[in-house]
Amino acid sequence: MNEIRLRVGAWYEDREIALPVPDDWDVDIRRPATPAPICEAEIERALLQPVAQRPLSEVAAGCRRPVVILDDLTRPTPAGVVIPYLLSQLRAAGIPPAAVTLLMGGGTHQPAPVDSVRLKAGPEAGACRLVVHDPGRGVTVGRTSFGTPVIVDPEVARADLVIGVGGVYPQHSVGFGGGSKLLLGVLQRRSIVGLHYGHSSVGGRYSLDNDFRGDLDEMAVIAGMRWTVTLHVDADRRVVRAVAGDPLAYHAEAAAFSLAAYEATLPGDADVVIANAYPMDVSLTFARSKGLAPLHQERCGASRILIAACPEGLGRHGLFPYLNGPRFERQRHLLRRLSVVKTRTLPAKALSRLRRRRPVRPAASVVPAAVVPAYGNVPARQPVRLYLPGGGGRDLDPHLEHLHGSRDWSEVVAAITTEQDRRERLSVAVYTCSPLQCLAFTGTEDTAFLAQATA
Repeated sequence: MNEIRLRVGAWYEDREIALPVPDDWDVDIRRPATPAPICEAEIERALLQPVAQRPLSEVAAGCRRPVVILDDLTRPTPAGVVIPYLLSQLRAAGIPPAAVTLLMGGGTHQPAPVDSVRLKAGPEAGACRLVVHDPGRGVTVGRTSFGTPVIVDPEVARADLVIGVGGVYPQHSVGFGGGSKLLLGVLQRRSIVGLHYGHSSVGGRYSLDNDFRGDLDEMAVIAGMRWTVTLHVDADRRVVRAVAGDPLAYHAEAAAFSLAAYEATLPGDADVVIANAYPMDVSLTFARSKGLAPLHQERCGASRILIAACPEGLGRHGLFPYLNGPRFERQRHLLRRLSVVKTRTLPAKALSRLRRRRPVRPAASVVPAAVVPAYGNVPARQPVRLYLPGGGGRDLDPHLEHLHGSRDWSEVVAAITTEQDRRERLSVAVYTCSPLQCLAFTGTEDTAFLAQATA
């Protein structure tokens, strides 16, 4: 038997597993083309040489209430590698760790225990104040030109310095996460609803030229988040690149790096497509929303497998729940959308809906669009088979809506063999970290843009 080696269990028992497969499976392992991991000195250098900003030790001079916003465990950002250097620079500005608040921003995600902040921020976090964002609480600090209220966590409203630490990953709504989107994690629910329902999603395209992103950029300025650290990781969650400074100045370049480093070809004629949801496999809700993209691009009749450890079980997204939504969720969804509709935007929305029926090539001045359509546009012939390694997702019922769950890999292989009529040779496309991988083709203009942006 051959075997496929993959990482699973981000944040919880992070480990490599070996999955045996028949010798006659022709396996194509698709990994991101990321650079080699960087050393601690290179990470520190990035913080000391920020883009379009002064060093943090200078920016923080005279401040007394700094807040560091961290993304939550649904994102793979290893914030612990930069926290020591942030604290060092704040000490140089006369701010002791005890005066620093580390605020984990999960938006409307599942409420997290304070221990999650320690897990995300590393051992030196113990000297700081640790707070988890509550989307039910907020302070209004302004309104954007789009009309969206900027209602932030009280800790952000009280802060005299706001710092962000995150990564830049493919994101269905805004092209790429990170940058100003870090602020979304610490917004009150009404602002989050305004963003998600007040703007059209980019529908799986990797374009930054959208109103959702524009609204977030304005929010970041209003809230004072103008100093951030961005980390890029490889398929094993090791840091391969770090950049710091003003997110409005460097985010497009960071997104272009992600598009180039994480690019992956489409499954093509593969008989079996395997998507590993690591390093966003902390729960089924997010493994499903972040890791399924390759499984929606398979040829008709191909078998599909999603691998996710799901140490937190089902998980939860307050706006877009999976299997654990409240009663009358569809009606609530409609009411949220109606609550943010602006009369003056109705003609533009109608025109936009008509235009979406035709393919539109993006301007060369933005991050190139992917060929990935909105999820679900490609008909699926075979069910998605969910493999839960190591007994993961113990609170999950294997009989899930739209997913055929199993904790037995041999059972999954046997089901695939049956689906493929017991043919002797099968071509298998394996995406080692599908939430990070960008299913995109780039043409001449796009390649020129990438070369310029990543130079």
